[in-house]
Amino acid sequence: DVIRKSASTLLSIQDRQTGTVIPEEYIPIYIAAAEKYDIPWTLLAAHHRIETRFSTMNTDVSPAGAEGPMQFMPCTFVGWGYPGCKDLGKGDIPQKDKTNPDVIKKYGGYGVDANGDGIADPFDIEDAIFSAANYLSKSGAADGDIEKAIFHYNHSETYVEDVLWYFKEFEDQRKEKESKIQAAK
Repeated sequence: DVIRKSASTLLSIQDRQTGTVIPEEYIPIYIAAAEKYDIPWTLLAAHHRIETRFSTMNTDVSPAGAEGPMQFMPCTFVGWGYPGCKDLGKGDIPQKDKTNPDVIKKYGGYGVDANGDGIADPFDIEDAIFSAANYLSKSGAADGDIEKAIFHYNHSETYVEDVLWYFKEFEDQRKEKESKIQAAK
């Protein structure tokens, strides 16, 4: 048992060392969403890294039914008040309702049409990141309670620890980059 726990910890440390570079193409989206919802953009990057390794995983649907690059459960995206939302949140939601901003607003969901195409799509990178920013903001991140917001996103202490680790790593990188820019001026 001790060996298994040690191996698990080692694997976790090794895994954390991979994927510590944020893909440049996502940074403007993280920043725009973070500014709109008053949260740190590096928190969005940390979630994206943990959820789908910056959208590099083979599937955008988890075994539990979470969807898209930021892994939203359908009932969280469209709203838990939607008829058919129950249990863990997979729900019985037709696609036309799941992506309809008016339906999402009616049922108190977190889905956002960030790119203005009339569809709030959990599989669209912009919509997904803005939706995650919306959710994290309303879960406490806008008030500075980052840990609480992360726990609301996924009720797992390990998840919270992993997201916080990447959040700190990405914050350190952001500060170092800003410092270099200031020094160059």
